[in-house]
Amino acid sequence: MSQPVVLLENVVKRYGAFTAVNDLSFQVEQGEIYGFLGPNGAGKTTTLRMMLDIIQPSAGRILMLGSKSAIPVRARIGYLPEERGLYKKMKAVDAISYFAQLRGMSRRDANRKAMALLEEFGLAEFARSKNEALSKGMAQKVQLLATIAHDPELLILDEPFSGLDPINQQTLEDLIRNQREAGRTIIFSTHVMQHAERLCDRFLIIAHGEKRFEGTMSEAREAFAQRLHVRTTAQMEDLMALGDVAAIRVEDVSGAETTFEIELEEHANPQDFLARAVAQGISISRFEQAGATLHDIFVALAGDEEDESQSAGAMKEAAE
Repeated sequence: MSQPVVLLENVVKRYGAFTAVNDLSFQVEQGEIYGFLGPNGAGKTTTLRMMLDIIQPSAGRILMLGSKSAIPVRARIGYLPEERGLYKKMKAVDAISYFAQLRGMSRRDANRKAMALLEEFGLAEFARSKNEALSKGMAQKVQLLATIAHDPELLILDEPFSGLDPINQQTLEDLIRNQREAGRTIIFSTHVMQHAERLCDRFLIIAHGEKRFEGTMSEAREAFAQRLHVRTTAQMEDLMALGDVAAIRVEDVSGAETTFEIELEEHANPQDFLARAVAQGISISRFEQAGATLHDIFVALAGDEEDESQSAGAMKEAAE
């Protein structure tokens, strides 16, 4: 079995009496798009900084590309920090080339790669523009291109979609997929579930610095209650009386029929629910299983703690 690209075992980060990350373990395999999900202040950025050896863990073990420290393998890693920063007076092409040279590329190769990337992503006409003259979206594109210019094996992107308009968000999603198709491994943190649901092979949900879930979307749905969309002339109390029902919400009322979203109790069988409805003479014109969305799962695992995370963990991460 091949060695994981990233491995964390029982990692802890404390700041005095405050525990920012607590006993966190996970691994990322070659070629994966791995989502690192959690509310603001949950410990995402702290964990990424420990992985990159920017800060040291209080306990636990971290391996990056087989190395006990990211520093010896830093030329094989591309990192986009949450706090964006480009030299304002530097031209876009020079900024990309500069960061590529820091990662070991020759000046000539770095300049060629910078221009090629700007052309590929529709920014060639702004190559000689100073970064301070670029729009926020274009500046973020330039910084992302600087992150990938040296062809890293591993990309670590901290909140990469933050501040981008929908068009640029789609461009970034396409870029992430293209990087995976080129054989690279991508880890990105986010609190916007739509991007993770569309992109991730696997994801981890973290809250209060602790792992709440790790796995695929299908595994996450299996761990949560079954949901049904049922369109019927029956009343809510008729459906509740069928049993195995945890919650019912009215989705739409049209004429004599109502569409309900029904959440079944854990381990309940949707087909048993349907059979009981038919046996009771309930007329159903639509019966559809609907798995929980990643947003539903995220809220169930971490949403009720976001306010507290923002008041404690977010302040701690902002101070680092």
